[in-house]
Amino acid sequence: MNKLIEKASEEHNLTRDELITLLREDALNEEIFAAADKVRQKYVGDGIHLRGLIEFSNFCRNNCCYCGLRRDNKNIERYRIDENTIFQLAKHASENMGLKTIVLQSGEDMFFDCDKLCSIIRKIKTLGVALTLSIGEKSLTEYQAYKTAGADRFLLRIETTDKQLYLDNDPGMNWENRVECIKNLGIAGLEIGTGILVGLPKQKTESYADDILFFKNVHADMIGIGPFIPHPDTPLKNAKGGDLKTALKVMALTRLLLPDINIPATTAMETLAPNGQIRALRAGANVIMPNITLTEYRKHYELYPGKSTTGYTPDESLKDVKEKISALGRFVATDFGFHLHKI
Repeated sequence: MNKLIEKASEEHNLTRDELITLLREDALNEEIFAAADKVRQKYVGDGIHLRGLIEFSNFCRNNCCYCGLRRDNKNIERYRIDENTIFQLAKHASENMGLKTIVLQSGEDMFFDCDKLCSIIRKIKTLGVALTLSIGEKSLTEYQAYKTAGADRFLLRIETTDKQLYLDNDPGMNWENRVECIKNLGIAGLEIGTGILVGLPKQKTESYADDILFFKNVHADMIGIGPFIPHPDTPLKNAKGGDLKTALKVMALTRLLLPDINIPATTAMETLAPNGQIRALRAGANVIMPNITLTEYRKHYELYPGKSTTGYTPDESLKDVKEKISALGRFVATDFGFHLHKI
């Protein structure tokens, strides 16, 4: 077991069977976390990149069984933030909060067509920030248009590489199309962000190994890994949900195999445990995305219940994040946090 951890740390490569072995055995979890932290420090340093998250619409055309924004959820108050307010939030984040990256996230809301989004992108880019989009499946032509308008990165989680599990939980969607969209991000010249949920019903250890190998195969630049937290207004409301230990372990092994990428300490980890993000930052993560959405909207962007940032103002979210970073003895990075491809 220790030899596998050593191999992963030095060669940044493991076979599927080797990954499964490490995922199944919990005796050396702390050694895996420590190895991931050491690799993180070597390849991306002690700086933690802060990326201001604006959740600008909670409308969604999809009906994913695990998501509170799902189309059939009638208990959610829907909203859209207008273009000028989105820009003002981004401006405050850049000029007053010192954030270097803005992340625009929404459900798959067809109201924000390519022209509207490109207009928003162009305005935000006048602030001199990096820009990430997380808005779902689009065509290659649209991804290229976002890039031309100034977008730098795009996050589209595969959710799971287990095709049947994906189809069971994402009705009406197409797994092959999802994979093609992720690959098209790279063709469009955008940094590829993807990731998974951990702890879906019937999700197997083998699929986590496949997920990590998938990340390598698509040459991902950023990976977001979050534990599944059941939402009461979804078909999976009575499911057990994921656990922090498994999510951290998948994340740490991802760091060992993709040593120079960006990995956020996700809000879902913090929601599951009060020190979830701290533990993630000690196990390979190097990014935090403070929520800079106005409080009046933030409470309605409920992918899962009990989200740890609900109720905070943007400035309070940033203060909380900086306190965590200081407690770790790490520092806020001052660059844009692009994937530097050191391996």
